[in-house]
Amino acid sequence: MSTVHTTRTEPTGATAPGYRARHTLPLRVEAVRQLKRRRTLVMGAILAALPFILIAAFAIGGSPDGDGGRGGSRINLMDTATASGANFAATCLFVSAGFLLVVPVALFCGDTVASEASWSSLRYLLAAPVPRARLLWSKLAVALAFSAAAMLLLPLVALAAGTVAYGWGPLKLPTGGSLAAADALPRIALVVAFIFVSQLVTAGLAFWLSTRTDAPLGAVGGAVGLTIMGNVLDAVTALGSWRDLLPAHWQFAWVDALQPQLEWGGMVKGTAVSVTYAVVLVALAFRGFARKDIVS
Repeated sequence: MSTVHTTRTEPTGATAPGYRARHTLPLRVEAVRQLKRRRTLVMGAILAALPFILIAAFAIGGSPDGDGGRGGSRINLMDTATASGANFAATCLFVSAGFLLVVPVALFCGDTVASEASWSSLRYLLAAPVPRARLLWSKLAVALAFSAAAMLLLPLVALAAGTVAYGWGPLKLPTGGSLAAADALPRIALVVAFIFVSQLVTAGLAFWLSTRTDAPLGAVGGAVGLTIMGNVLDAVTALGSWRDLLPAHWQFAWVDALQPQLEWGGMVKGTAVSVTYAVVLVALAFRGFARKDIVS
């Protein structure tokens, strides 16, 4: 059985009448393809179900202690989960940001190119001809859009379900005091935005691995595994200031947004670290894919 190898398929000379490289693989077409996939629907269902699972857990186990059983003024988000819909949404983000929200980002970005190779359809896309850079940009844009949608889905469902279950009220802050509900919504939106930016490292890593392997699970699992390894390294206090270079070190810097006076320092540093890693990883993905022989 002969194997078809494809080299660079970008048109370099005369092209067919009406051919426009930028019109190949439209974002709308790619988005519809990804939306109809079972893993997208399953991931969306899991994220939408989490708030209801937590509500059921609180109903079975009882509401958390308002002061964490310490009697002090400082509390944590879990202690105030049932104080209001805004608190419940913040709690859902707190319990999911460390791992659960990593999974959809790794899934959408790691599965996107590798799945085409595993289906042996990648070479046919390039022979269409879809320029390699255009193919990667389209898939990366759609993957990031679905990742952002996953980040939004969880807090929106949590806010709606929490408001029905616990009422609409001020956001009780971990450091003491509270924010009016109208002021809490922009803070929660800022938290979601920072969590998405902090996950760009996982997105870039998964996307790079997706261009290096024909196994989607390898790309997704590799990105999740290396993200977990970063969390483990951040727990090694002996590394001292070297931990500041780890994206995991800043993943909960968004807690600074849940203070009476908004603190930007940690989030700015975390954003700079995450974006830097993501840009490097995406650049490596484009560079490697441009020179790769596509055999599947």
